[in-house]
Amino acid sequence: MSDLRIGNDKLIEQVRLHDHRDPHHGEFRLGDVILGGQDGLVNVLGVILGVAAATQDARIVIAAGMAATFAESISMGAVAYTSTLAENDLYHSEREREHRHIHLVPDVEVEEIRGIYRKKGFEGEILEKIVKVITSNPDVWVDVMMAEEFQLTPPEKSQALRSALIVGFSALFGSLIPLFPFFFWTVRWSIWISILIAALTLFIVGMYKARVTVGRPLRSGLQMAVIGTVSALAGYIVGLIFKVPTVP
Repeated sequence: MSDLRIGNDKLIEQVRLHDHRDPHHGEFRLGDVILGGQDGLVNVLGVILGVAAATQDARIVIAAGMAATFAESISMGAVAYTSTLAENDLYHSEREREHRHIHLVPDVEVEEIRGIYRKKGFEGEILEKIVKVITSNPDVWVDVMMAEEFQLTPPEKSQALRSALIVGFSALFGSLIPLFPFFFWTVRWSIWISILIAALTLFIVGMYKARVTVGRPLRSGLQMAVIGTVSALAGYIVGLIFKVPTVP
């Protein structure tokens, strides 16, 4: 009896570990970094290209770029914060709903657990033991349903604030990259240098993302560079339409 209980405790612990996030994923949120950095870089590049096409005054370009940089970083951080809070609210709402279900229709929920682990290849006595152990603990039962049925994982403490800071600072850093040349060169030269630096940065980020996740580094880098550069060039076209005529 004691051996069976120990085995059940181990199984419950494995289920709990399975349902929680990888600690490495929490420490380094690559998606947040890329989201903030890429969005900041492309948006601000589009702004400064548009302004640079409309005027040859570097001070105006820098002023517009700095305004867009801080507005973009604050906005992106705020969006990351509120969207993470929304995800947390969704998790807790679904969790409460699952708790109600296991009390109101336990037979249906038990069958769902059985179906989940049958799809994983378990059958017969082993399957029934897994179902019995999981459904003997309401918290573990709900954890499994959240992870397997809804693909939702428990929110971490301060996750919303951390995500906001990562996205916000990444957007700030990314936004400054295309603006850098305008502090040192003429507007005409800075336009081309800015485009080159931005495209190269996006290419490197795309390659790195493919290396640490899944994909072809060269293809991923080219895709990110082309999409980002073409998007930013839309701002340049708008600037040309409203170009300020040069006073003789």
